[in-house]
Amino acid sequence: MRALRSFAVRVSLPEKLGELTELALNLRWSWNRRARDLWRWVDADAWDASGHDPVRMLGLVSQERFEQLADDGPFLSFLAGVSEDLQSYLDEPRWYQSRKKDGPRTIAYFSPEFGVSEALPIYSGGLGVLAGDHLKAASDLGVPIVGIGLLYRQGYFEQSIDADGRQVERYTELDVDHLPLELLR
Repeated sequence: MRALRSFAVRVSLPEKLGELTELALNLRWSWNRRARDLWRWVDADAWDASGHDPVRMLGLVSQERFEQLADDGPFLSFLAGVSEDLQSYLDEPRWYQSRKKDGPRTIAYFSPEFGVSEALPIYSGGLGVLAGDHLKAASDLGVPIVGIGLLYRQGYFEQSIDADGRQVERYTELDVDHLPLELLR
């Protein structure tokens, strides 16, 4: 039987921790050491259990832990620093903005896959990793690239070797409501 409707349940963060949501949805955390350190500080076990996916991780952390963090001065200072760093990264001009002012405002980058992070499993190999590296470099340079690709709910697989030395594939269904994605129409 097919579900008639689905919905995503989001964690309710204390007001002082509201910046965690924006930090989780911006994939810059995947190549920013301080941001990854922040997620480990929130809850190292949940960080590992989520496969290093802050969106999924926020649903694994207990409300009690969030309440503790909301009263933890050093953590709040670190959170503010990481959040301010992201805001500066998004707002301050970088290399592309220092170039001629008549360049394209947005550049579409089409690739069937993008390897930005293991938390966004939309790649299977070299092409995706290369495309992901292009997006990261463009982001750091301020180049206004938008990655446009394919999203399969069950496209790529995880592989392991069984006791007999054979490759075993495991296809998992992606829960798109818990991925750092935004649907555009």
